[in-house]
Amino acid sequence: MTTDGVSPPEFALNAINLASAALGARPVFATDEFFAPVERMLQDAPPVYHPGVYDENGKWMDGWETRRRRGPGNDHAIIALAANGRIRGFEVDTAHFTGNYPSACAIDACLAPDGPDERTAWTELVCARPLGPSALHHFEARSEAVWSHVRLRIYPDGGIARLKVYGTPALDRAAIGDTAVDLASSLLGGRIIAYSNGHYGHQRLLAPGRGINMGDGWETRRRREPGNDWIVVKLAARGAVERIVVDTAHFKGNYPDACSLQAADLSAATCELAASITASSMFWREVLPQQKLSADSLHTYEAHEWAAGPVTHVRFNIFPDGGISRLRVFGRIAKAGSP
Repeated sequence: MTTDGVSPPEFALNAINLASAALGARPVFATDEFFAPVERMLQDAPPVYHPGVYDENGKWMDGWETRRRRGPGNDHAIIALAANGRIRGFEVDTAHFTGNYPSACAIDACLAPDGPDERTAWTELVCARPLGPSALHHFEARSEAVWSHVRLRIYPDGGIARLKVYGTPALDRAAIGDTAVDLASSLLGGRIIAYSNGHYGHQRLLAPGRGINMGDGWETRRRREPGNDWIVVKLAARGAVERIVVDTAHFKGNYPDACSLQAADLSAATCELAASITASSMFWREVLPQQKLSADSLHTYEAHEWAAGPVTHVRFNIFPDGGISRLRVFGRIAKAGSP
């Protein structure tokens, strides 16, 4: 269990939340949703509490909450992950559930491309563990298998504010073949590893779809000193970049004046430390020279003149600061052993 003042474990800091509704995770089944639906448990926004707010069934709670059981058994919910992936750990948040949280939980997973049914074989990744009131709980998962669904079991009933499933999407290279894909996509395994500033958020820069509002992207504070802001992305796979898309959707009075992109092939690097990669990124090859940006627009840059070769990481620079809704880095995955 994680308590106040204790840093979350490494798996929670360097992975993707495969149970994010914004990435496409969705509930498949729940034994009970009387007080609050499972959908709320998968939201990315921090859980909130509204004193004095009630609906027709009782107190409105931000999460999944079942009714009080009056017989044997326990409740559970099944979640389809946003992408098939390898799971590193879980975060179970009982925020604002103080007298109505479950006593314990356990978590199973399965690989069921067509969805689980009564014949599905489930594997327990977290055995029954105690839960506390209004607290974050982290549980490590030790498995290299690929999973498509998780089943959260709560004992015997109660409410969970948020469930996060930290892991890495499984890249199906055979299915992709020689097709150009967004190598930076969160759903393929693209990941932000460092940034100069993310005062108004950064997590959604690599998410699918276009941003729904100005809070759905990466936005830095206003710079009051020389320099510019930047963000470093580890691509889902080593590949040759063919096209870059920069989307400033909803950013009108706060979009950057310009942008550029640097790239590097770190496939032979022996050090994966974010600090080391960040330091070296200042000297990476420039593959997109500085380009002017405009408000609330899609900007597409073809790479036919770059001839950069396969890369594993990119550094996206904005000048001097501002907000970007989405960054796409399209390319073809390099074949194993290719220079």
